[in-house]
Amino acid sequence: MKIGISTSCLYPMYTEQAFKTIAEHAVELTEIFFNANCELQSPFIKELCDIKNQYEITVSSIHPTMSLAESFMLFSNYDRRFCEGLEIYKRYGCIAAELGAKYVIMHGGKPNGTMDDYGYFDRFAKVAEAVKSNGATLLQENVALFRAGNIDTLAQMSDYLGDNVNFCLDVKQSIRGGYSPYDVLKILGSKIKHLHLSDSNEKYDCMIPLSGNFDFKDFLTTAKECGYTGDAVVEVYRNAYGEPEELFTAHKKLIDIM
Repeated sequence: MKIGISTSCLYPMYTEQAFKTIAEHAVELTEIFFNANCELQSPFIKELCDIKNQYEITVSSIHPTMSLAESFMLFSNYDRRFCEGLEIYKRYGCIAAELGAKYVIMHGGKPNGTMDDYGYFDRFAKVAEAVKSNGATLLQENVALFRAGNIDTLAQMSDYLGDNVNFCLDVKQSIRGGYSPYDVLKILGSKIKHLHLSDSNEKYDCMIPLSGNFDFKDFLTTAKECGYTGDAVVEVYRNAYGEPEELFTAHKKLIDIM
């Protein structure tokens, strides 16, 4: 298992600068979090590919900038808007292929009165099919306050869609949702393809690794026992640390203990 760092950890640093900063610190693996529609253009993707090739860093996954618009674009009852959103996700599938990334990660929609859970699941499957047409796999992330932010919905989604759904498990989001990430491992098993790691304690739910009480070695060992075969990235908010060197030092220490 490789353990990397998401570019989102350095937000609001520009995406390409965050990517290069991570690569310059000899991190082997990253997730690229896109933050503007202009970053979907071919010249920008070429710039990212050049950085990737120069530093020989692996891009495990990409994260669309649509997070706050997905309820409106993809999970409403207006089909024309859904078709437009689908084209955007097809583009992300192409970008993932260009960067050699396996996964496109979706926050998804929030609960609303226009679509029940099963309607949401069916829409997710259509987006997943569009992403897959370009060689990538769409992952549903367990983001608190979103439709898939509670463990019962995750289990329901897994049962309903069967082999047509896969997941990204974010440790801090499970804590915010009021359930244990260990329970998600047990329920979803090998359908979890990607992990977002962070530390926590009794007061804070998002800290850099090894600054809180979370037992990373036990958690990642349990993940493997539950069928997990993927990699993981550290994903924390910028207010979780002071200087960037704290983030990179914590990442190296995490690799050492593993």
